[in-house]
Amino acid sequence: MHRSLAALAALAFVAASFLGPTAALALRSGQPAPEIGLTDRAGQRVDLQSLRGKVVLVDFWASWCAPCREELPVLERFYRTYRERGLVVVGVNVDQDVSNMTRFLERQPLTFPVVHDAQHAVAGRYDPTTMPSSYLIDRAGVVRSVHRGFRAADAAGLEAEIRALLEAN
Repeated sequence: MHRSLAALAALAFVAASFLGPTAALALRSGQPAPEIGLTDRAGQRVDLQSLRGKVVLVDFWASWCAPCREELPVLERFYRTYRERGLVVVGVNVDQDVSNMTRFLERQPLTFPVVHDAQHAVAGRYDPTTMPSSYLIDRAGVVRSVHRGFRAADAAGLEAEIRALLEAN
């Protein structure tokens, strides 16, 4: 029995070494932004390649997420304020059931593109560690900052980052 316990401990160590914490795998600043490649609610395919030359904020959210409900109106305001200067906001909803997303968006309309990622195809490439998670991407397609979670006090800093990227060439 002692030997099987030692074997189990060794197996757990090997598994932990390969799997590691998810934060170690999460997309970080300085890395190329993974493709989205899903269709938004208007039937348009959202491809980052076609958004090169724009500053893009990709935001992962869910209808059950309280901080997301606080963040999304802020992102809508940013989009309306800065879209003429080159900002694109893309919402990636990770609800399993599309009707949860639809009901949410009836109460909280958004004008920026929103895709439904029930299979977590996009989330699997970005690996958000919390809801919401936002990835600010420069005009060349490189992630410049990652924001995990949201509090109202975060809005001013995020807006400053957006403005700085919009002003950079």
